[in-house]
Amino acid sequence: MRIIGGKFKGKKLNQVKLVTTRPLKDVVKESIFNVLAHSKDIFLEFGNSKVLDLYSGTGSFGIECISRGSNKVTFVEKNENAFSIIKKNLSTLQVGDKAELINDSVENYLLDNREKKFNIFFFDPPYSDKSFLKNLKLLRSKKIFLKDHIIIIHRESKISENFNEEMKVLKIKTYGRSKIFFGIFY
Repeated sequence: MRIIGGKFKGKKLNQVKLVTTRPLKDVVKESIFNVLAHSKDIFLEFGNSKVLDLYSGTGSFGIECISRGSNKVTFVEKNENAFSIIKKNLSTLQVGDKAELINDSVENYLLDNREKKFNIFFFDPPYSDKSFLKNLKLLRSKKIFLKDHIIIIHRESKISENFNEEMKVLKIKTYGRSKIFFGIFY
């Protein structure tokens, strides 16, 4: 796994070997950033973004955001092994000042967050996890999103979940076994 763009393009990232954690493939990551940069439906100034990377795994999405100029990325990961890999990756790149690390469940983080607002939300829960829909609803009800924002949800391509109750889906992209939903809150 590597960083595909920005200041740290080509740098390798450490990975964790866990059954519950799957790496975000480079082709999927590249597609996400192409949509963010070139879609007529998405209006973000990426260089000033505040990112909430939920179910972070090894942190590859959030680290990619830092490489491309994001102001701050908050990583939320409850698995200790994956969390230590995020810390190691941030340390190797010497970008700890651009990151906030939360070793807790997504639900606990969302319930405890009172003042921080974000404009890029990345949901990458395990494919078998259905509780993330509750967390999507919680995120919306807590109103921790900025006016110009985007929600990105990474799921398995064969899923049939409907996100239209919680957000307006702007675009759906499918890559092999992955499906990416891009949306905004109403």
